[in-house]
Amino acid sequence: MTQPRSVRPFYRPMRPRRRDEPHRAATPLELFFDLCFVVAVAQAASSLHHDVAEGHLGHAVGSYLMVFFAIWWSWVNFTWFASAYDTDDDVYRITTLVQICGALILAAGVPRAFADGDFSVITYGYVVMRLAAVVHWSRAAVGDPRHRPAARRYAIGVTVVQIGWLLRLLLPAEWGLASFLLLVLADLLVPAVAERPGMTPWHPRHITERYGLFTLIVLGETVLAISMAIQAGLDAGEHDLWSLAAAGAIIVFALWWLYFDRPIEAPDRLPYSLIWGYGHYLVFAAIAAIGAGLGAAVDVDRNLAHISETTAGYAVGIPVAVFLLTIWVLHVRRQQHGVVVVAFPVVALLALLAPLGPAPVYVLAALLVALVTVTVLLRSRDVGPSARVADPA
Repeated sequence: MTQPRSVRPFYRPMRPRRRDEPHRAATPLELFFDLCFVVAVAQAASSLHHDVAEGHLGHAVGSYLMVFFAIWWSWVNFTWFASAYDTDDDVYRITTLVQICGALILAAGVPRAFADGDFSVITYGYVVMRLAAVVHWSRAAVGDPRHRPAARRYAIGVTVVQIGWLLRLLLPAEWGLASFLLLVLADLLVPAVAERPGMTPWHPRHITERYGLFTLIVLGETVLAISMAIQAGLDAGEHDLWSLAAAGAIIVFALWWLYFDRPIEAPDRLPYSLIWGYGHYLVFAAIAAIGAGLGAAVDVDRNLAHISETTAGYAVGIPVAVFLLTIWVLHVRRQQHGVVVVAFPVVALLALLAPLGPAPVYVLAALLVALVTVTVLLRSRDVGPSARVADPA
């Protein structure tokens, strides 16, 4: 007799998931959440590209880092919560879709933030996402008695900080940066306070998979940015951009290789989890910024930008260096040894020097290829005989 299929309920108590749950994979809702966030990432990278090409460098960097924080932090909070409490009932799905609506509102406000310094729309979208997260944490407080104090601290902390973000809109413009930094610090302190004592039951392997998937999505957005810049040149009858496109593609391929070169060590203790999770702000922001810098380099090659080749080189070289140093701190230093540990900071330093010479994008591509080559050769040497397959005879 055929067993009836399980029916997803409209509401079920929000019980914690097991930290050692086998085969804990990303759900379709999580993947949909990530894809919707790409809109906001693309808006931020595109605005950075145009500001850099116009020579508004200080404004570009400041606006980008602030906008990207709102994008990244909202994604981080949902990701860690879903790892611990994804019930996949209808109420959970609807609440998450409200968070996605907040991400789309945030994305709509990105151009205004860059052009006029008006962060009101971004703030409204951010608050929508975060208050939906309060609903999630309130459900967790009801359904999980063991972690109820932590869930309550999350719900209260997030609510208080969101009130702060709304009040910030009433402050004079000259207080904008200071109030932003203060509220960022408050946002970052909420998990550090809420998780003590006793961590919520997020799944370490699931977290590393989720971060890896978002890394892939941001890399894909960078590939799209390069493709669009090259397409614009080809549509204008400029057919000498293929070598620059190849160099840009090599840079992106190398970033992918270096991030996923070895299995990522899953965070399992609170201090390291905070460092690892927060450190990825630099990873994601750097990857998206590399796409913007490569777009600016294409504009320089087409004589459309108001910056020099050196400046465009730094628009790529600086985020490449940030990416390498962050990966070095989060992954390489903990898992590898010898020449590879030294090679990452050395190549990061050379990436900062590359724009001082000719053809900086090509030099950066060559440096990253060299670093990938070093990691491959040394990994092969380390594996050595242990990788041999035993002779069945």
